[in-house]
Amino acid sequence: MTSATVVLQRCAELDRFSASATGLERVYLSREHALANERVADWMRAAGLRTWQDAAGNQCARREGREPGLPALLLGSHLDTVPDAGSYDGMLGVVMAVAVCERLAERTDELPFALEVIGFGDEEGTRFGTALMASRAVAGTWDDDWWDLRDRDGITLHKAFLNFGLDPRQVRQAARRPDELVGYLEAHIEQGPYLEAEDQSVGYVSSIAGARRFRMSVIGEARHAGGTPYDRRRDALTAASEAIVAIERLARPSGCLATVGRIESTPGAVNVIPGRADFSLDLRAATDAARDAMWDAIAKEISDVCQRRQVRFEHHETHRAPAVACADWLQQAVLDGITAAGGTRPLGLWSPAGHDAMAVSAATDVAMLFVRCFDGISHHPAEHVREVDVAVGLDAFEAAVLAVAEAVEKRTLLDSARSGA
Repeated sequence: MTSATVVLQRCAELDRFSASATGLERVYLSREHALANERVADWMRAAGLRTWQDAAGNQCARREGREPGLPALLLGSHLDTVPDAGSYDGMLGVVMAVAVCERLAERTDELPFALEVIGFGDEEGTRFGTALMASRAVAGTWDDDWWDLRDRDGITLHKAFLNFGLDPRQVRQAARRPDELVGYLEAHIEQGPYLEAEDQSVGYVSSIAGARRFRMSVIGEARHAGGTPYDRRRDALTAASEAIVAIERLARPSGCLATVGRIESTPGAVNVIPGRADFSLDLRAATDAARDAMWDAIAKEISDVCQRRQVRFEHHETHRAPAVACADWLQQAVLDGITAAGGTRPLGLWSPAGHDAMAVSAATDVAMLFVRCFDGISHHPAEHVREVDVAVGLDAFEAAVLAVAEAVEKRTLLDSARSGA
């Protein structure tokens, strides 16, 4: 039986496939992505699964259930990383999924579905700036407008597909039909502090945040820093600074999360009043309604600031993802799995971070299991999980799969009784 020790060793092994000599960086359709796929495929085959790489570059595997051709319960997460990443965001979920399939090898003929594992190639969006491309391909929501996206070296997504040995014309073959799937379960580190605060190894996810991202600009007038008195200044950077502070002031009491992660001013000379300031906004909330209401409040506040300071405010939305509620019946299976693994008071959380489950929800029901991570740190080399928590997570994940099987059996019997009546 695959142990937590083996899972952590495999995560460490995946760290070898990095484009950076000083940290972990593995992006979509890179040489490192290919090597990670190959290594995960080795583990999949060792677990008795049939493997393939799909038309979007995702690493896939399958083992049949009690009879060939049944719809599949899909288990997985992602293999790509942000720059200077930790070892567990995404990878832990893929390796845990393989381990669960290995643990259930002797019980496959009992399952009313096939088991499949998938390692998604692009969740973070690090290379081409658009997240969840690989899981959206599987969900059947691929966007052909992506083909002209370019990485920092000027390589288009279309060219990257060709370089990776994929045929861009075939990408839609990665899509899964709803009737091919029973559901999707994803194990993932929490990326937050709440499980640790409650001293819980694992928890279940109720929903995944709805997110919007914006590129914001404040346009003023660049003038001489010494020759322009304050009453004649139209300083874009001070207006942007006031706007950024206002964003935090509005978001803090609301339950929403609003983050300005990048700011740049031009012309950027020490003795020139900034004529333009560009900054980003990442806005998340448990519901789309709360997120959108917060955006309306933020946009009004910034407009007021800019009007008072006699500068112009412009904004462009670059990303929008709807909030996703985990399916009640799959959420219950995860909760039952946690209870079976010894959890006495399972903790339910909404996830402010985005996950592949968001995209997959367009094709099938989804649910998630969170594993505690140290201090909630993620997207950083200090990302860390304890072996004891991974061990509980494996037991809970395995029990959740069996709970899904029980739920499917009951549903099948109920459908048969209704059709017989």
